Amino acid sequence: MNLQTLCDKNLLRITIDGKEIFCEKGKTVLEAAKDSGIDIPTLCHDERLEPYGGCRLCLVEIKGINRPLPSCITPVTEGMEITTESNKLTSLRRSILSLLLSNHPNDCMLCEKTGDCRLQDLVYRYNVKCDRFDGQVLTLPLKEDNPFITFDPKKCILCGRCVRICNEVVMAGTIDMTGRGFNTTPGTAFGKPHSLDNCEFCGQCISTCPVGALVAKPSKGMGRSYEMKKVKTTCTYCGTGCNFYLNVKDNKVVRVTSDYGSPVNKGNLCIKGRFGYEFIHHPDRLTTPLIRKGNKFHPVSWDEALDIVADRFKKLLKKYGPDAAGAFSSARCSNEENFLLAKWVRACFGSNNVDNCARVCHAPTVAGLAKSFGAGAATNSFDQIDGADTLFVIGSNTTEGHPIVSLHLKKALRNGAGLIVADPRRIELVKYSDVWLNLRPGSNIALLNGLIHIILKEGWENRDFISQRTEGFEELKKKVSEYTPERVESITGISKDKLYKAAHLYAKAENAMILYGLGVTEHLTGTENAIAIANLALVCGQIGRPSTGVMALRGQNNVQGACDVGPLPNALPGYHYVADEKSRAKFEKAWNIKISSKPGLKTVEMLDEARKGNLKGMYLLGIDPAHTDPNLHHIRKALQSLEFLVVQDIFPTETTKFAHVILPGASFAEKDGTFTNGERRVQRIRKAIEPLPGMAEWQVICELSTRMGYLMNYNHPSEIMYEIANLAPAYGGISYERLDKESLQWPCPAKDHQGTTILYEKSFSRPSGLAAFIPLDHKGAGEAPDRDYPFMLITGRRREHYNNGSMTRRVKGIMELCPEELLEINLKDAKRLNIKDGDMVKVASKRGEIQVKAKITDRSQEGMLFLSFHYQETLTNLMTSEFRDEIAGTPEYKACAVNILK
Repeated sequence: MNLQTLCDKNLLRITIDGKEIFCEKGKTVLEAAKDSGIDIPTLCHDERLEPYGGCRLCLVEIKGINRPLPSCITPVTEGMEITTESNKLTSLRRSILSLLLSNHPNDCMLCEKTGDCRLQDLVYRYNVKCDRFDGQVLTLPLKEDNPFITFDPKKCILCGRCVRICNEVVMAGTIDMTGRGFNTTPGTAFGKPHSLDNCEFCGQCISTCPVGALVAKPSKGMGRSYEMKKVKTTCTYCGTGCNFYLNVKDNKVVRVTSDYGSPVNKGNLCIKGRFGYEFIHHPDRLTTPLIRKGNKFHPVSWDEALDIVADRFKKLLKKYGPDAAGAFSSARCSNEENFLLAKWVRACFGSNNVDNCARVCHAPTVAGLAKSFGAGAATNSFDQIDGADTLFVIGSNTTEGHPIVSLHLKKALRNGAGLIVADPRRIELVKYSDVWLNLRPGSNIALLNGLIHIILKEGWENRDFISQRTEGFEELKKKVSEYTPERVESITGISKDKLYKAAHLYAKAENAMILYGLGVTEHLTGTENAIAIANLALVCGQIGRPSTGVMALRGQNNVQGACDVGPLPNALPGYHYVADEKSRAKFEKAWNIKISSKPGLKTVEMLDEARKGNLKGMYLLGIDPAHTDPNLHHIRKALQSLEFLVVQDIFPTETTKFAHVILPGASFAEKDGTFTNGERRVQRIRKAIEPLPGMAEWQVICELSTRMGYLMNYNHPSEIMYEIANLAPAYGGISYERLDKESLQWPCPAKDHQGTTILYEKSFSRPSGLAAFIPLDHKGAGEAPDRDYPFMLITGRRREHYNNGSMTRRVKGIMELCPEELLEINLKDAKRLNIKDGDMVKVASKRGEIQVKAKITDRSQEGMLFLSFHYQETLTNLMTSEFRDEIAGTPEYKACAVNILK
């Protein structure tokens, strides 16, 4: 490689242990060595952390320098000659290790980390004896004051990794070095027990600990690391798509360990990802098909159950016609299962009455961003959050709903990024923000129009971008001229000063990114809210480049994929619309069926028609509308009205109570497949254990389809993905063969395509190639507080639980921390109503009521209350309203008028 090539590629020529290598400028000696396959010993180093140089085991010799230098903090320079192993270095490392062993218990035979301990490995590697130094030994007691983390201070080597990851990466500040001198140890402030008041229980401290000082309490005594089969997979909870290893012993998942090479999470996990696996083997699991006889369910064989289901659906369709039945799919299921369910309905039912649970969360994202940009998906990648100058978080409690995404956000803040938070609640991110836009629920459009008004008035817009890459600007400009700061303040409750500060911070940033969640989409104007966000990004040209764009944070693990691969009433896989003759012809030829040109019913519409008696049969796959849909009284009536209801799930739910047939499902640990996360990244899930019910969902759908007369004969989910790739252009280059080596972000149209990290770099995917400005008007929430119902109820999620809670409520430690629902109420409202913390109160809307304990907090503004919907004993959705987005049909979970009584 010549000098010009080195300069062009920003490379340096160095020598390590006599081997000439080339490395990037800015790398440390340790990084350069690792990239070349040379292992320099360390104990205090973790690639997730800033270089520290504390343990001194990574000392190396550099020609021309008369002392060893720590490789983890020494940058490479041109021509550097490095020695990583020598007699001198070995002697130094032996001395350091001997000093560590002098105050370390020699109990490797009983230690949980045996076989996976970095100290043990290095002691063996350098042949260090345990008796070189004698002296006082630390004798502090074992700490097991919480459900998840065991800390043995006697084994701690004071590398500082746990403290640093808690403060640098998580920014939780749970632990720091406490005590002095010999008695120094990591600990909480004042030695308080770990609790939700001071800890997120993410377990990052466990993942970074190089010895047995910090271990996962739930898996203690379950087996050594080397006894485990480790299966790499993708998390089944939120839409971040974290990777980890399921550790399996005797066909049982006994722990989760980090995948440090994951492009999404780099080994970091949240409480659910690291500890939320116990549901897999919970005794409540459904493992046998059940048939209702009278008021009781009776177990039957798979053959009998499948015959009954196929026969009943055939008779029902023959009697009432193809529009009399429908199916709901689930974002908890794989792409392959969602694809097959949509294919089965169209082939065997003869209609497009198929939808998925994205309908009640992010369907407005699909509809709204498609109108503005051409595709309903996140424009950029999670790791680009780190490089943004300004982050605008709207309608997303990111630290609780997407904890690992929030780590990217926190890294950006450490790098100096500005932060705008728009949320009615004082969420955790508010304490880091430059400006908190504490808007009234339902006023998103007014807020976003108002910010654009200010930007245009001050001349902060990106005129070149607008003229070259957009259309419809003049119409937008005319509309937002009506949204003066004074008017917006009156609608949103946000002061003019805050509006100006936020507009300036966003518009003047070199790279600004918007992140939004269900606080945007679960409104009467959800689709329009997403469009309004797109308008703001386009006005400032903050799209089509790294660390810009619009990131829709998906709630469940496969919300994006479930929409991509076909279970939508108006679209076939790959967003081929059923109303388009060419699209139908493509799938009719591939599937050898006739596809109706009539769009089917959305999930919420199917339930409406069931309540009216028009829809007679329904198949629900991994979805629990009797718990998670709004106005549960209406949902119950709809389910009771069905002549035939089949529910397939892994646990009994509120919805299974109404079923005629219950089919057991397989968890993510029991099948192969793929999930597509919130950044369009397609990733593998891998079967770690055999399906507890004996069959996975994809096999069940194939059996039902074949019994109904349409042969589905797949031997493995990889064959289903092959079919998806042939039919959905964005998935065209994706295969299991490739996914076993790397994850891929769509669009990935060909086998030699590397995937797409950034959308719209050159053009938008609308027919014109231009993005569209769409003028919008403020409408407000469907239901406003009044004299009888004076409070506004906002619903959402908590970090520790997930969706209907059917999985997390079966994790012992999580239920120990979060055993019940709590109503968050502002201190002033509580005083006025004479409500004390922990009092039982009744909350009621026009539709229903619940009883719940009160939690007094400043997170809720005056006049606003907050509840999650995770608990079966406290069904929040008895109260929520049926107001829906007029385009996507998504219910308005985020605004509901209620009253509260002690």
